[in-house]
Amino acid sequence: MSVMTLTDHVRRHLQRSRDDVVASLEGLSEYDVRRPLVPSGTNLLGLVKHLTGIELGYLGACVGRPSPVSLPWEDDGSVWESADMWATADQSRDYLLGLYHRAWQHSDESFETLALDAPAHVPWWPEAHRDTTFGELVVRVLDETAHHAGHCDIVRELVDGRGGGDQSDVGDVEWWTAYVAKIQGAADTFRE
Repeated sequence: MSVMTLTDHVRRHLQRSRDDVVASLEGLSEYDVRRPLVPSGTNLLGLVKHLTGIELGYLGACVGRPSPVSLPWEDDGSVWESADMWATADQSRDYLLGLYHRAWQHSDESFETLALDAPAHVPWWPEAHRDTTFGELVVRVLDETAHHAGHCDIVRELVDGRGGGDQSDVGDVEWWTAYVAKIQGAADTFRE
């Protein structure tokens, strides 16, 4: 029996969050994966696009492994105007998911070739903090991906009521209806 290393555990958790992000798009129309459902404009395909750049930057370029693909929103600088947070009409779901999967592959190659204590440099961070390690960037990417996977769960639920991947493990429709009614009842005691 082989013992999992810290790197193995981190990779497993990162992949689970990646898979959750992608699963949030399943069965939805092009409109529904693109439309903003909260005041900040958060949308499913935009989160995929954003995470693509996060992985290629932190787990690639910052550790001396430049991206194998071009990201137009980075090439033209519009990333700094939040162009990585939404899909333009000419950026298809397949195109953006393909880039995301390519980013995974590139990041996974970094895991295979670099130790967690390998040096890294983040040129867009404040100068005093730019020098770091691959491991610190892995933790950042894991955190960012899990954070946005949670956003995807909420946005997906706003689209069609389907909760996260474990929703059916917790209860059926009747259970959830009763559960939400209990929560609403408790909140209603404070309604002014």
